[in-house]
Amino acid sequence: MDRVLRTVNQAFEGLRVGRPYPPVNVYELPSEYLLTAELPGVRTEDLELSVVNGQLVLRGQRVEPNDPPPERYRRNERPHGQWERSIPLPERVQEEQMSAEFINGVLTVHLPKTPSAQPRQIPISETNS
Repeated sequence: MDRVLRTVNQAFEGLRVGRPYPPVNVYELPSEYLLTAELPGVRTEDLELSVVNGQLVLRGQRVEPNDPPPERYRRNERPHGQWERSIPLPERVQEEQMSAEFINGVLTVHLPKTPSAQPRQIPISETNS
């Protein structure tokens, strides 16, 4: 039975257990952090972003399809319903300068670094003793 349960994607209220939703990638670029999240089937008006206690909170919902009825499903791996995900922000992000766009089901959030968080080369001088 354990083997069978491992092969079936268990669901709780339409969301996958053990896997945070939505899947995200976070990149560090020279002047900003960039977060991308895959949200197929989510409408812009059903999506909310906020910053709370140093965390970026993504909240939204994906409307359950009307057809076919749930009792007709034999396998259901596409999550639907309400979801929320919190992602810790790096310490030095300019929260007031953050921006986001949602194109073709991919949310992109720009998290600009504060000037002090950007790498700076320190010159090294050679002295003879």
